[in-house]
Amino acid sequence: MKISVIGTGYVGLVTGACLADMGNDVICVDNNSEKLQKFEQGLIPIFEPGLEELIKHNTKENRLSFSSNIKEAVEFSDVCFITVGTPQDKDGNADLQYVMSVAEEIGKSLNGYKVIVNKSTVPVGTADMIRETIKANTSYPFDVVSNPEFLKQGNAVEDFLYPDRIIIGSESDKATKIMKDLYTSFFRTNNRIMVMDTKSAELAKYASNSFLATKISFMNEIANLCEKVGADVEMVRMGITADSRIGNKFLFPGLGYGGSCFPKDLKALIKTGEKYGCDMPIIKSVDYTNKIQREIFTKKIFKRFGDNLTGKTFAVWGLAFKPKTDDVREAPAITVIQKLVEAGASVRAYDPKAKENAAKVLTKGVSFADTLYDVFDGADAMLLMTEWNEFRHPNFEKIKQMMKTPIIFDGRNLYDAEYLKENSFECYQIGR
Repeated sequence: MKISVIGTGYVGLVTGACLADMGNDVICVDNNSEKLQKFEQGLIPIFEPGLEELIKHNTKENRLSFSSNIKEAVEFSDVCFITVGTPQDKDGNADLQYVMSVAEEIGKSLNGYKVIVNKSTVPVGTADMIRETIKANTSYPFDVVSNPEFLKQGNAVEDFLYPDRIIIGSESDKATKIMKDLYTSFFRTNNRIMVMDTKSAELAKYASNSFLATKISFMNEIANLCEKVGADVEMVRMGITADSRIGNKFLFPGLGYGGSCFPKDLKALIKTGEKYGCDMPIIKSVDYTNKIQREIFTKKIFKRFGDNLTGKTFAVWGLAFKPKTDDVREAPAITVIQKLVEAGASVRAYDPKAKENAAKVLTKGVSFADTLYDVFDGADAMLLMTEWNEFRHPNFEKIKQMMKTPIIFDGRNLYDAEYLKENSFECYQIGR
């Protein structure tokens, strides 16, 4: 099948590369010439396991190409994917200007029947808006489909190639058949393809992300109560996740969620509720709990060292909002570091992949180490912010010898607190 993917951000690149890997001919379109030049040189601007290899392989096989010409890409394709960003605007709504701009360009470029697939995360009713915009700019027939993505950063390629489910929001039998044919190669049977109306498909994405965020905030609230009453959140977590109705995913206490999806999607869902006169008290509470979770962690540091951190140096492991990505958007580490620097502290940080992106945000009071242990020399405390695998079993004896004072603030409950105490570390965790 001939496919165009308009927008080469995180979702667009993964979508284009994976569809090409299944034998389709794919053109990825972007208006950023600098980014397109990097693609031609084999340089991928984001870190995602397996993605660079997939792009290089399919580019070499001439199944995947990149272009700035949206008209040629639309004319070439049978199916046009919209994968541009929907950032949060100043009021918390999803900003649809890029989606609608692309819809207008598609309408002007149609040269025959196409299926227009919106894969961007958008509020309920956006498919109707896309349809009307395209209709105003063409006399050719077309159908609009909602096909939300459920990709986890750090596992996106695997998620696309081996999905839990494919949701197709469609009011057209013809478009539905084409979309089923496109995704058949990902399944031996069709039992994981779910067909529904476009509004339900659009809302399914927001509902899914909001529920996962709710689990995270719920566990953090329980963790905070555990600290107050003297319970151990890990024991509590084991007790509740053994219930098959609850499960054990997204129920780890820590610093709260971050990234480009959960924070903006919750706010967009709250705004959708307001638009239709439906209050969303649970979702609002999830958002509030997530905001204060990193503040609670920061207060632990101030309680130990005082409000004035002048002359103090903190070693930080982890800058990305989660492991296996270089994304620092809404990352708890960024918020905490900024608070420490504002109080006069110096910070030395290390992250396997996110150093470059973090340096664009953290411009004062922070230096970045090239290797794992360089952050510890003379440090007053260490902060564990992201649970990368290489942080799981460090040389604690070496760390203790390098630090001024052996103090660890473990924001992910990664370490055995009793072991650390036995080895003369002060250890502060979440919910313990």
